[in-house]
Amino acid sequence: MERRDERELREELVTLRGEHRQLDCEIAALEGNPSADQLLIKRLKKKKLVLKDRITQIEDKLLPDIIA
Repeated sequence: MERRDERELREELVTLRGEHRQLDCEIAALEGNPSADQLLIKRLKKKKLVLKDRITQIEDKLLPDIIA
């Protein structure tokens, strides 16, 4: 992997982690409200899961498993 590609992946990783944290806070705030829209909460959780999957994919590219 080239340095440029690695740097771009690391930048994307930072961005995705920030979005993931933001969604986590938003979901927690909504869940604390008993009149919150449950469908919206489900959609945000699904989006958070998609972000987590993408984060894991990037981490796997940056830190490949080494089988000894």
